[in-house]
Amino acid sequence: MTQRLVSKLIDSNVFVYENNDKVLIFDGGAELEDVKKAVGNKKVVAVFLTHGHYDHSFFALEYAKAFACKIYASQFAKEYLQDSEKNYSEGKFAVSDFSDFVFLKGDGKISLCDLEIHYFQLGGHSKSDMAFLVKDEVFVGDVLIGRDMGRIDLYGGDKNEMIKSLKRLLDCKYTTMHSGHGQDNTKFQEDKVAKLWLKFLNR
Repeated sequence: MTQRLVSKLIDSNVFVYENNDKVLIFDGGAELEDVKKAVGNKKVVAVFLTHGHYDHSFFALEYAKAFACKIYASQFAKEYLQDSEKNYSEGKFAVSDFSDFVFLKGDGKISLCDLEIHYFQLGGHSKSDMAFLVKDEVFVGDVLIGRDMGRIDLYGGDKNEMIKSLKRLLDCKYTTMHSGHGQDNTKFQEDKVAKLWLKFLNR
């Protein structure tokens, strides 16, 4: 079961994924007390960040301390997390101690919580975009958001990288897509969106 929490930081999503009384948390924009209520008495095994913008990472270190777990993110997320200008927090958020982080390179998989979490590097919205696939659910941050795609005019955004990411998500096998903002969508719905944006980007 996956619970969606909506944060007060630009209405970003945090997802609490449960499996056999253990939990994976995706993104870090919701306040710790809200996350604790969603987790209950289950054990949090890890936190995953889809990218380094502040509305998706602001409380991640609080989660790591409270639940005694590690934070997994793209190797390119560090550049954003340590710089309040690049993570767009306007001086409110910057990480200086990365001892709770595990930085991931490229594509691969991690075995946690009796599950295999597949990860793959994306791009287009930021250099730090990374998707996580757990069984038939994929967590994509702000690369695709409902009927929209993520902004490509922010620091590290790139039209050509977004094209590659949309094609990668078209090839990805999943049932439900969890985005960084808004409601969940099916692969059928998101494939239509990705194809439309690809036509626009390739003009």
